[in-house]
Amino acid sequence: MDGPYRRRWWALLVLCLSLLIIVMANTALTVAAPDMTKDLGLSSSDLQWVIDGYTVPYAALMLLLGAIGDKYSRRGALVLGLVVFGGGAVAGSLVASATGVIAARAVMGIGAAMIMPATLSLLAASFPRAERAKAIVLWTATAGLAIAAGPLVAGALLQHHGWASTFLINVPIAVLAIIGAFVLVPPSKAGHKDRIDYVGGLLSVISVGALVYMIIEGPHFGWGAKAVTAAVVAAVGFVAFVLWELRHPRPVLDVRRYLDRGFAGSNLAVALFFLAVFGAFYFLTQHLQFVLGYDAFETGVRMLPLAGAVFVGSALTGFLTPRLGMRVTVTAGMVGGTASLALLTRIDAASEYGAFVLPLVLLGLAIGLALSPCTDAIMGAFPESELGVGGAVNDTSIELGGSLGIAILGSVLSGAYSSHLADAVGGKLPAAALSTAQDSVGAGLAVAQKVGAQAGPEQAQALVKAVDGAFSDAVAHTSLVGAVVLGVGTVLVALLVPGRGRRTDRAEGQAEAVPAEEPVSTSV
Repeated sequence: MDGPYRRRWWALLVLCLSLLIIVMANTALTVAAPDMTKDLGLSSSDLQWVIDGYTVPYAALMLLLGAIGDKYSRRGALVLGLVVFGGGAVAGSLVASATGVIAARAVMGIGAAMIMPATLSLLAASFPRAERAKAIVLWTATAGLAIAAGPLVAGALLQHHGWASTFLINVPIAVLAIIGAFVLVPPSKAGHKDRIDYVGGLLSVISVGALVYMIIEGPHFGWGAKAVTAAVVAAVGFVAFVLWELRHPRPVLDVRRYLDRGFAGSNLAVALFFLAVFGAFYFLTQHLQFVLGYDAFETGVRMLPLAGAVFVGSALTGFLTPRLGMRVTVTAGMVGGTASLALLTRIDAASEYGAFVLPLVLLGLAIGLALSPCTDAIMGAFPESELGVGGAVNDTSIELGGSLGIAILGSVLSGAYSSHLADAVGGKLPAAALSTAQDSVGAGLAVAQKVGAQAGPEQAQALVKAVDGAFSDAVAHTSLVGAVVLGVGTVLVALLVPGRGRRTDRAEGQAEAVPAEEPVSTSV
């Protein structure tokens, strides 16, 4: 092309729409889970894999599929991903068993693994470098909006329709995005014709997939043979991947990039942020629904301050980062995220919704401030021929961080809730009933209903009060752990990311990169 793509901002709208549905597919399920559990008779293990069956292929396949999209067609990867994702959504709405839903979610995860890196690579290919940071700000804001909008949309649907509607809502959006991709998004691929490093790609699939499986399996179901085997496979796979990539002349991912402090710090910041965001989202939605008694739609509405604050934070970082430098805005965002979790340590059984508003606003501002500069730095580290790989690296950091957040903070939450409930109830419940109630806050309230039917409303109310108190104390304890993790990470990231005037853009000056004011090569 002789100049910047004229319809690039319309193309960005299509890319953000595609991003919206794959992020909402995870967050919407959190409020649809109770209806699915009742209708399909899901066990706790079934429900966990209904949620995480999407995450494993999504995280594992991104790097390889990003490289394939670079070589053959980034727009083709986006469109094919939308088709696969939409097909999985249709299948998920039609099946009537746990196995069927898990399989459909896995298909959706495969589609998402094509879509996610394609959105960032096409964004970078469509915008000249001078405008790329602004476009990434809008991309990041869309991701933040999707986190909060998922429960809202799912809650609105569940008021009048069954849980299958939370799958079907993705289909018309996917169709609209496919049409928009053909009309508005330019076809793009790498300028070279080098062979893909399929061995390195396969090793990345095995190692990342095993790592995510271990993160899910170990904390939730115990460190038995499956989790330990996954840990061993992940460790061996990562070592083999690094050794292979170091020796390969055209690696799928040049692991030496992680020796660059800015690149490593940006990936660490992204992972830590989503550890905090997904972990907090996991326990906040439960607290709003089970302790404060809001239904699915009301819970979604009360998460909106987070979405609004993401947009404000994104606008601020677009103004501040060019003036103050990446280190200031990223560190400020991580300090804000740490402060948000620290405020949640004050939560107790008497806390109303108002106690959550300021932490939600702070967390949203923090996401907006920190994530856009980090994503821009990660993408800037890759030449034009590897934009899909760059998007995959950024998005894998997101998924690993989110999986760790739910696994680590979810495990801390479960242990703290179980311990606090045992202290509160003591010997007042039979051992079997107490064990059931300790499984989750929802199970505790179900046990209270049974107690009410057998022993009367006063005993039921006392147990409900104990369950609410135990879960509120667990939220405070888990928030403290999250704040400590994010606080330590903030110090590390502040030491790693570059200050004003320093660049992490290692792609600049490479043969396939382009001058700052020229568009990247995009075949039309």
